[in-house]
Amino acid sequence: TLSLSLCHSRDDNSLFLSLCHPGDDNYGRKLVIFSSCQMPPSHQLDHHRLLEYLKYTLDQYVESDYTLVYFHHGLRSSNKPSLRWLRDAYREFDRKYKKNLKALYVVHPTNFIRILWNIFKPLISHKFGKKVTYVNYLVELRDHLNFDQLIIPPDVLRHDERLQAAQKGGPPPPAKTPPPRPPLPTQQFGVIFELVAFFHLLDELVVVDYFLFYSGLQTEGIFRRSARVQLIKDIQKLYNQGKPVVFEQFGDVHVPAVILKTFLRELPEPLLTFSLYDHILDLVRVESSLRVSMCKHIVERLPEPNYIVLKYLLCFLHMVSQQSLINKMSPSNLGCVFGVNLAWPRQGSVSLTALPSLNIFTEILIEHYHAVFSSRCPSAQVLP
Repeated sequence: TLSLSLCHSRDDNSLFLSLCHPGDDNYGRKLVIFSSCQMPPSHQLDHHRLLEYLKYTLDQYVESDYTLVYFHHGLRSSNKPSLRWLRDAYREFDRKYKKNLKALYVVHPTNFIRILWNIFKPLISHKFGKKVTYVNYLVELRDHLNFDQLIIPPDVLRHDERLQAAQKGGPPPPAKTPPPRPPLPTQQFGVIFELVAFFHLLDELVVVDYFLFYSGLQTEGIFRRSARVQLIKDIQKLYNQGKPVVFEQFGDVHVPAVILKTFLRELPEPLLTFSLYDHILDLVRVESSLRVSMCKHIVERLPEPNYIVLKYLLCFLHMVSQQSLINKMSPSNLGCVFGVNLAWPRQGSVSLTALPSLNIFTEILIEHYHAVFSSRCPSAQVLP
């Protein structure tokens, strides 16, 4: 997730950006958060440069499916951009940006937003309009995002509390969740490795389905697309019940790709474990010539089950990268997709400063697969 909070520094009257990386949304899509609560007055902000920076930032993400969350609170008459700028901005964000935007959540909408929507409605396509969802209270985001990992400005949190207090009776409280049931013997999603049935039989584990292996290598943008939410939930249920899943019947190789990322993301502890997280972050402090050996040393400290699955997964991703001229997924691109799904801290979310280390570490594992996994665990099964 890239969170952009436009803030104004009282010390030097300059514009600065606060960035964070809490993770993808509940559907495996990249999450971009824009908060306007501290935007400086319009006369102190070059809106043209702002637009160019937003485009530059989004260019790094729009090739994949992504979700946008806009916190509207704090946009006042003194810092509102002009209607002309908003019109130009909508036109500047051409089809490249709109095609892969799967959802736009407008949090704490006001009458200004609703009036603005009616003004721009003739310019907005029907398809784009269906992607917009108004969110009146922060609690409503929980159904769509990993809410506890979002970095929300304190002003927005206080505003939400005031809205709830002013609303007669407040918004409906979130339903009390029943105590978690013990996992099924066949459970695969959201459980620790020790509870995954027949762990050593990789064919029965959600790692690389054969349909994904045979069809995904030459699919452009593999691992960059999302899939229908209900379909993913249904497939997870089948896996957890120990029932067979035949991906060929869905006719979409992006479905098993999303399932794979979901499996990794829902592990209570990441595949690379909490204990190795700080060692991974230290990678950028090491000379480039020593990084492959350092990555090898790190992964060899993994518990045996984690090592086997990581080796199996990275073997496949290495094969994907070898077809990058066709599928457009180089080791660097795959590293950006899988880095945050393989490692995260025990407390809090992945920070922006940690991203380069995670991405580079994963890129090295993919590009130098044979060197990293050359010695340990000769019995580990790999792809043919």
